Amino acid sequence: MTRLELLQLLVGQARANGFEFRKWYVGKLGLPWPGNRQAIELLSTERRYYALIFSHEFATAFWKAGEEMVFQVPTQSFTRKMADGTIGIVYRKGYTRRRTREDVWLYHLKELAISEEPLRYLRRFLRVADELTEDPPATVSEPDSEELDDN
Repeated sequence: MTRLELLQLLVGQARANGFEFRKWYVGKLGLPWPGNRQAIELLSTERRYYALIFSHEFATAFWKAGEEMVFQVPTQSFTRKMADGTIGIVYRKGYTRRRTREDVWLYHLKELAISEEPLRYLRRFLRVADELTEDPPATVSEPDSEELDDN
């Protein structure tokens, strides 16, 4: 999938959730509206899409409020004063946490900011069918000269 195709899908999903792409484009970039396709093509060049994917308007529409969030809490250890007054080390195992929040978009923006490839992070949340690899088409062989002679 190309960057342009991915951006089209991202903007499409955000628009389905109420994102006004044209209003954002004109307001934030200060450029005249060239049309949906041309606007996305412009964003896909020279990493201009960062302005889109890190904007709060896009994030609030892309990740709807109240959507369930699943994330992994890592293993941690810390020191703590125990009941008998000594300092002890507490170890906690990692676990999966699920919760519903109104500001789920803020969590995802933070995760997006620390990810090495932001578009790959966003790709995980697209609601599209997985890409299928098609088998190469069967080659049609030409009939041998002997087969032609039999007819």
